[in-house]
Amino acid sequence: MARPVIHNDSLRQELLAVTAELVDRDGPAKVTLRDVAATARTSTTAVYSLFGGKSQLLTAVVDHGFGSFRDSQVAAAPAGLQGLGVAYRAWALEHPALYRLMFGGALAAYVDCQPSPEVSAGAMDPLMEAVASAQAAGALRAEPVEVVAFAIWGQVHGLVSLELAQVGPPGADWAAAYNSALDAMARGWAA
Repeated sequence: MARPVIHNDSLRQELLAVTAELVDRDGPAKVTLRDVAATARTSTTAVYSLFGGKSQLLTAVVDHGFGSFRDSQVAAAPAGLQGLGVAYRAWALEHPALYRLMFGGALAAYVDCQPSPEVSAGAMDPLMEAVASAQAAGALRAEPVEVVAFAIWGQVHGLVSLELAQVGPPGADWAAAYNSALDAMARGWAA
């Protein structure tokens, strides 16, 4: 007779979301597995069963973030560079805690908690592919793909990070600023 599934994927997803929110709010050093379990209305045994210890849970959270981000970029890739840029901001605004954990350095003090290289590195593959494709079509300047991709990434990342931190003039129209930046980047890199 098969054992019943006590800790399912739904609980796993809930623990990932709760952990991201708690770490974003309180910092990784202050979050305990007991906090995570209590917020998710489960037991610490469930957390240990699904993830192991705290560093494995934090790594799973960051890996989940990069995987979700990559999925959104892959889905937007057919719309080209403009579509990727729009999807970048949309994903960040929909997942601000994950975005800050992935890119904000909150986990930098946890040496034993690094994103899996294959997961984090693959997150920008759609951008690299879109740059290469646009260059092959003659739409973008013939610069090294990595240079163009990282320059574009830095610009969209900077604006999104400022928006999430609400660092700007009161009442800033972030959507308009972001769309203007996407247009300027397209013109600036055009062949």
